[in-house]
Amino acid sequence: MPVELVWFKKDLRVVDHPALSKASEVALERGNTLCCVYLYEDSIINAEDFSRRHLLFINDCLRELGSELNRKGQRLLLLRDEAVAAFSKLHVEYQISTIWSHEETGNDLSYKRDKDVAQWCKQSGVDWIELPQNGVIRRLTNRDGWSRQWVKRMKQEIPRVPESLPKSPDSQSCEILGPEIFGLASDGERHLQLGGTQAGLECLESFLSERGMGYTREMSSPVVAFDSCSRISPYLTYGALSIRQAYQIGDRRQKALRELDSSEPSLKSWKSALKSFMGRLRWHCHFIQKLEDEPSLEFRNLFRSCDGLRENEWNETYYHAWVSGKTGYPMVDACMRALTAIGWMNFRMRAMLMSFASYHLWLHWRKTGLHLARLFTDYEPGIHWSQTQMQSGTTGINSIRVYSPTKQALDQDPDGVFIREWIPELRNVPQTYITEPWKMPDLEQSMCHCRIGEDYPGPIVDHATVYRSAQKRIRSVRGSDEAKKQRQRIYRKHGSRRRPREVKPSAV
Repeated sequence: MPVELVWFKKDLRVVDHPALSKASEVALERGNTLCCVYLYEDSIINAEDFSRRHLLFINDCLRELGSELNRKGQRLLLLRDEAVAAFSKLHVEYQISTIWSHEETGNDLSYKRDKDVAQWCKQSGVDWIELPQNGVIRRLTNRDGWSRQWVKRMKQEIPRVPESLPKSPDSQSCEILGPEIFGLASDGERHLQLGGTQAGLECLESFLSERGMGYTREMSSPVVAFDSCSRISPYLTYGALSIRQAYQIGDRRQKALRELDSSEPSLKSWKSALKSFMGRLRWHCHFIQKLEDEPSLEFRNLFRSCDGLRENEWNETYYHAWVSGKTGYPMVDACMRALTAIGWMNFRMRAMLMSFASYHLWLHWRKTGLHLARLFTDYEPGIHWSQTQMQSGTTGINSIRVYSPTKQALDQDPDGVFIREWIPELRNVPQTYITEPWKMPDLEQSMCHCRIGEDYPGPIVDHATVYRSAQKRIRSVRGSDEAKKQRQRIYRKHGSRRRPREVKPSAV
């Protein structure tokens, strides 16, 4: 009996799964069986942007997904194989009628893999139907009106998956495969989020009803952001929640807030928080759209006038200091150590980490970006590489953002709570010196048992010096006529705008 095959990739859920809904409908119409497949692909798992924490989260999602499919009379077929090889074997065994999946905007490996699958399908007489699952639009010609199209998709009715799914073929499945099978060693993770749809819904619900009231004013500080931010990003990355689910749940909460007594003291804060949150759901897809439209930004400067700026100036000593959280700048080091342990960091501190590596240390963004990709449980290639380049000054259309680590510490951790939590060497340092411990007199260093240069390093570079140098070097490539033409092209293709507008040099 022919098979309707649902290929689960980064959409590990049952609710709001158009591919599963449509495949089950077609299977019933045609009298075909339904086969739900997830592939452990060594090429993806062994890639330089993949890590143990990613697989741990994926496996959590797979356990729950398997249980949900079982409840509906289906099973999740787990295979350790490359896509074309796996589908070839299944086609021989069962005769695949159609492969159903969602459109994916992933890294270059997944992009090439999908092209290989498309070629195999064409040669094998198998239909492959890819359905949208977020606000990213394939073959987009320009960004005019993109926001309206995004909202339209978010408001679409969520497709229903039947309580009882068509039967599945009896094929041999492997078990959940742990990271040790692939040789994925621990990289310091200690407190990772639990994967799965239920955990994602609970996380979102607690944010919308309890944790999120101070979101707007607290999202930038690592002292409070771990609780005040939604923390749903990994669930969106691996599709345990769909972006449309999050939007519609958030929209219902916004409508409920409008019906509350306007004299309620907390109402203003909640409304502000929800407005910010809903806006960031749109930005989520906005950045993924950049990679969809220009896949090469994973590897090369979007603004090609920046080619050659950093490529030949790699400093391995600087890189290892940054990776290990030993740059001598407490806020940078605390963020790196916290990220390594937890797998999540708020946006401003992510930006500071990348900016420090690119501007202060003048390291090329590709290798530093790969390190952060491995640490972020919520690593989403479209968002990650767009932001990596933005914080490195290589997009051509964004401001040059050189964060002062000391100012960020004073603004976001004025009491040194976060710094002391993650840098035990500095726990006894007086408040006066917690953001700049290298300024402590020798006597103070002795008294607090923190010798700069021994117990904790001095600053790896001088902020004022590298700040001026970085600004000068980036601006030096922006002034030519060719550079201006490039920036106009980049803005037309990738710039954020809600309605059509004339692109002028002043706009970029």
